[in-house]
Amino acid sequence: MAYGVKVLATGRYLPERVLTNFDLEKIVDTTDEWIRTRTGIETRHIAAEDEATSDMGTQAALRAMEEANVKPEEIDLILVATLSPDKIFPNTACFVQKKIGAVNASCFSIEAACSGFVFGFQIAASMIQTGLYKRALLIGAEMLSSVVNWDDRTTCVLFGDGAGAVVLAQCPESENCFVASDTGSNGEYTDILHVQSGGTADPLTVEKLQNKQNCLEMSGKEVFKIAVNSMVSSAKISLEQANLTIDDIDWIIPHQANLRIIAAVGDRLGINKDKCYINVHRYGNTSAASIPIALDELVRADKIKRGDHILFVAFGGGLTWGSTILKW
Repeated sequence: MAYGVKVLATGRYLPERVLTNFDLEKIVDTTDEWIRTRTGIETRHIAAEDEATSDMGTQAALRAMEEANVKPEEIDLILVATLSPDKIFPNTACFVQKKIGAVNASCFSIEAACSGFVFGFQIAASMIQTGLYKRALLIGAEMLSSVVNWDDRTTCVLFGDGAGAVVLAQCPESENCFVASDTGSNGEYTDILHVQSGGTADPLTVEKLQNKQNCLEMSGKEVFKIAVNSMVSSAKISLEQANLTIDDIDWIIPHQANLRIIAAVGDRLGINKDKCYINVHRYGNTSAASIPIALDELVRADKIKRGDHILFVAFGGGLTWGSTILKW
C-alpha cells in the first residue's frame, strides 16, 4: 500500500552571536563593500564555544515539534543533513535523539554538503511513503564556523551557522504534498569544493593542521558556473515530473549560497523575482540548513498558503545538486 507524506510543521534556530562584515574587516583583509557586492551577505550567525551542531539541530527540532504538537516518543525516524557533524561517529542524529528524548526513533545522518536537505527530504519522504515510518524529523544543521579558514578572505566571509527542521508525517495518498524530486552528483569535481585533509585518504598531521588543510577550500569561479547550470537543470526536471511550469510555482527557495548564484538561477528559470525567497544577506551560506531555515521563515510569516507549490533547489560539494517540489 502506498502512502502520502505531508509537512506537519517547521522550525529554525540561529545562534545568538551575529558577525557583521565590519567585524570581518578587523579579522581579514576585506571590506563590507567587497563582501556585499560579490555575495550579497551582510551578516551571519556564529555558534557559541559550547554549542555543537546537534545543539542547534535540537533547538530547531523542538520548535518544529511544538508547532506540530508531536511528542518525542511519536517520532520514529530522525535524519540529520550536515557536513559539520558533532563527531565522526556516532552520527549527529543520535545526539539529537538523546537530547529530545525520541526513544523510538531510528537515527542516521547524510552528507551531501549544501544539497543535504534536498537529499534528506527525498529519503525521508520515500521512507514514509513505503509505510516503514509514520513520523520523521528531518533536520539540516551546520556549524560551518568550525571548518572555515578564518585567514582566507575568499571563503570565511561566506558561511554561517544555524539549523532548520521539518516534521513529516504519513497521510492518505490523496493528501500527498511530495510532488516531485530530482537529485544528482558528479564526482569528477570532488576537488573544487572540499576539505582536503582529515579523512582516510589524507589523514591529519600536526603539519597539515598548521597549514589549515582541515578547512574548507573552494574554486569559486568553477563552482559558480556548475552550480547555476546544475540547479537550473534539476529544477526543470522536477517541473517536468510534476507536469508544472515555472509560472505554477508560488515560491522558489534556493540554497542560499550567494546572491549572484541565486539571481542567475532565477533569471535562467524565468521566475518572478518576488517569488524567489532570499535571506542570504542575514545568514550567509548555512549549507544544508539554508533551505529549512528559509522555509520556516516563510511559514511563520504566513506567506505560504494551502495549495501553494514550493520549489527547493540546491547545489553543494561532491558535486551534488537537487530539487524538490511540494504542494502545501
